[in-house]
Amino acid sequence: MDDLLLDSARTFGNDQNKENTCNHEIGCPKIGSAGVPYSWYALRVSYSRELKVQSQLNIRGVRTFVPMMWKKVEVAGQLQKKLVPAINNLCFVFWSKAEIDGFIREYGENSPVHYYWDRTKGCPMMVPSKEMDDFIKISSTLDEDIIYLTEISEKLREGQFVKVLNGSFAGVEGRVVRIRKSRRIMVELPGMLAVASTLIKPGDFEILAD
Repeated sequence: MDDLLLDSARTFGNDQNKENTCNHEIGCPKIGSAGVPYSWYALRVSYSRELKVQSQLNIRGVRTFVPMMWKKVEVAGQLQKKLVPAINNLCFVFWSKAEIDGFIREYGENSPVHYYWDRTKGCPMMVPSKEMDDFIKISSTLDEDIIYLTEISEKLREGQFVKVLNGSFAGVEGRVVRIRKSRRIMVELPGMLAVASTLIKPGDFEILAD
């Protein structure tokens, strides 16, 4: 996880026919030709080629997600806001492992695309659908106050587990955390990273069994 060791900064559900809700979430979910259901995989794309790889997968009709954020960059001597990947070298792909393996092999032995590895299970990193759904729902707002966390303290994980009832994050399940003096909902992708929403009011969520 070397590429994800950053300081704090800054999924779709099980409905196989759900439409896209974000410009950076591409493609439609499917069942593989052999009847194998697709899953969310996390891919490491070296040399900051994540958007290029996403475009290549888009052409094939593959569903992907690259978390994006606004960043000030210098253009012709002037600072401008530009939409850039929030986490370098990361692209989520909703596909079968066999098809991802084939896509990686097309690059040859020097492929810039690799799996993030789940060391506890000894297999490529897979993200549960509900967590991915909620992660995308928060990330897709592109609000500048959203925070991405790649190192998650145990204190944050002790927050109450809740479900948002109202507003743009309705349906999202996560932990109530306080970051930068604001109460937020944190959705964690196990073993990878988390995203914390913008300010949320106490009346907008209910406590769930942990």
